Amino acid sequence: MDLEKIEGLVKIIENSSLTEFTLKEGDLKITMSKLDHPPVVAAGVPVASAAPAAEVPGEKEEKEEETLFITSPIVGTFYSAPAPDAPAFVRVGDQVRNGQTVCILEAMKLMNEIQSEFDCEIEAVLVSNEQKVEYGQPLFRVKKL
Repeated sequence: MDLEKIEGLVKIIENSSLTEFTLKEGDLKITMSKLDHPPVVAAGVPVASAAPAAEVPGEKEEKEEETLFITSPIVGTFYSAPAPDAPAFVRVGDQVRNGQTVCILEAMKLMNEIQSEFDCEIEAVLVSNEQKVEYGQPLFRVKKL
């Protein structure tokens, strides 16, 4: 199956009411699911929340904070700490600096340190330790400092 066919399938699923779709063609099997969180572009790239901001007429307009994510750049296994008996790299409420390691992703027996690409505060850890993660999957919800 070529890339154009896959892109066409993605567009069809996005515009339909289906929440999950599986296609099997010979040895190739493709499964697509709609997720409850906003789309993810790349690792550590801020993504604006898809939820619209409610406006109240007559009130002073305040700048709404964007919901940002640190996402997985690869498929692998998520580790929150450098060793089983070590404390987690980050916890909810921690302030993280640009370049600071937030987790490790193991892929093909290689340990890849994932670093924040901006200063932020961890609002939520979205995956559990030793969980398998996909490319582009949100790992942390953060608030930019």
